[in-house]
Amino acid sequence: MGIQSSYQPLIVNCSSDEMEPTSNPMNLRPPQFSSISMPPFDISMNDNGASKPSYKWRRVLLNVSGEALAGDQKQNIDPKITMAIAREVASVTRLGIEVAIVVGGGNIFRGSSWGGSSGLDRSSADYIGMLATLMNAIFLQATMESIGIPTRVQTAFRMSEVAEPYIRRRAVRHLEKGRVVIFAAGTGNPFFTTDTAAALRSAEINAEVVLKATSVDGVYDDDPRHNPNAHLLETLS
Repeated sequence: MGIQSSYQPLIVNCSSDEMEPTSNPMNLRPPQFSSISMPPFDISMNDNGASKPSYKWRRVLLNVSGEALAGDQKQNIDPKITMAIAREVASVTRLGIEVAIVVGGGNIFRGSSWGGSSGLDRSSADYIGMLATLMNAIFLQATMESIGIPTRVQTAFRMSEVAEPYIRRRAVRHLEKGRVVIFAAGTGNPFFTTDTAAALRSAEINAEVVLKATSVDGVYDDDPRHNPNAHLLETLS
């Protein structure tokens, strides 16, 4: 059953292959949003005739895959990557743009890869994967708060000792107050990916764009890791 809504967020892919730590926290380009076909702001004129930026997006949702957090390192989470993300988010929030994040858990545990293995059913595997997203969310929250970004983690099912439960109105209120909100545990249901959670949360909070930071550079007609002849699909309808 799909979500019936006239709301149509823009979805932009950001490959983690280009995500590198930046020494300039105000540099808006790591990760490079190479698939964006329009700038994040226009130039308008104020009452005095001076130019000023007019931002196209006032509320954005960043969908960060677990693989993006791992980077090229063998450990589950690369602190340089989380710091690079935190600095990028800081530079954007200073402009008055509201930022929400959906984080995956594939760097720690991917339920779809374990379902049916060693007697582990798919539902149980997916719940373990949801817990992995919470680990990433807490790590990312700690990194952001270490550089002064007020951040809240909300989970799709209750883990009140470490995070808030997901409440849409509360999430929106956090964003309006300039806080970053990290959504963990996907949708709270097995058989759904964090991409589904990103689409759902973006619709619920009325985000204007979904930025997807992942380990691949787009949608292919086959798995490019296994098929060297897989073709990148430039547009989808």
